Amino acid sequence: MDVNDKSQPMNTSAAQSLSSVLRAVASHRGVQTAVALWVTGYIVVLWVARGSLPFDRPAVAQLPFAVQMAAPTVALIEIFVLMVLTFLLTRKRAIPDMAARAPERRIALRETILVLAYATLGQVGGWIVGPALGYRPFSFHIAGSVFDCTVAPECAEVWLWALYNFLVFAVAPYLYFRRRYTNTELNLRSANRRNDALLIFVVLAIESAFELAAFDKNIFRLSPHQILFGALTFVIFFVGTVLPTMVLIYAILLPRYFKLTGSAISTVLLGGLTYAAMHLVEGWSLFDSLPDTVLSLIFVLLQYFGPGMMKSVLTLRTGNAWVHAFSYHIVAPHVIVDTPLVVKIFRIA
Repeated sequence: MDVNDKSQPMNTSAAQSLSSVLRAVASHRGVQTAVALWVTGYIVVLWVARGSLPFDRPAVAQLPFAVQMAAPTVALIEIFVLMVLTFLLTRKRAIPDMAARAPERRIALRETILVLAYATLGQVGGWIVGPALGYRPFSFHIAGSVFDCTVAPECAEVWLWALYNFLVFAVAPYLYFRRRYTNTELNLRSANRRNDALLIFVVLAIESAFELAAFDKNIFRLSPHQILFGALTFVIFFVGTVLPTMVLIYAILLPRYFKLTGSAISTVLLGGLTYAAMHLVEGWSLFDSLPDTVLSLIFVLLQYFGPGMMKSVLTLRTGNAWVHAFSYHIVAPHVIVDTPLVVKIFRIA
């Protein structure tokens, strides 16, 4: 993924006031619909769960039901703070013209449909390949990611999961689209390295502090020797989930969402929805009964819709998908929260 492509046109009229942006967000029908669905989801969970969540999530299982219910909304509030901060930190830079990075509308629509269909087949393939090899279904996260799990994955399971996701969701789509588009058009080249670096540092610092406060079982609870294996965590999750997420959603789909909707707000919402959809079957999900299925699907949306939107905002404001990868994905949460899981999987004393 070289960095020598020609720059695309920039939107230099992006110096909007924060208040005008917030008003536009609040009045957007998609946002209002999302808020209504968010509240509806909570009502359904309260009705179906009846005071207890059935998920295999040891990291939060001991927390009161009310705290587990509140957690997605608390996280969403922190995400909104990060979005505002992102806007303020990028207000003086030239904002890349995301629509110019996509083909004309008819082609963009066709490519979007084909990529979404391909992503669906890739997910279904993971649900088949994993069990066929004697493991759990493969998703965008390995079982136990973020929330731990009762039975840790096997070493071979981790590497096969990472390899499957890397080849299916990163390598194949990138090679196909790179023949037709430059790395700049795929949001893989920085247009302002200094501002990108500042954004990465600030967002990473805040998100890391949030993750450390939220999860008692984190990398700093390990021995100095075990902490060194954070590097292994970095490699596993960078290959298995960060690059697939970055290429499939934020390099390929995001410019096309913007081209089709003509709205940054709609693009952010679609980015969040797509990110959640790619985590449809998590290691903690249960599909043994209708109530468990309903709870699992709703909690996937509650858990991943916000982070997916944050990744969209970072990419739209910078035109550089690497920014979200390093500031809001690989280190926080994965290296910080998932290194204890890696230590357990590889039996590192």
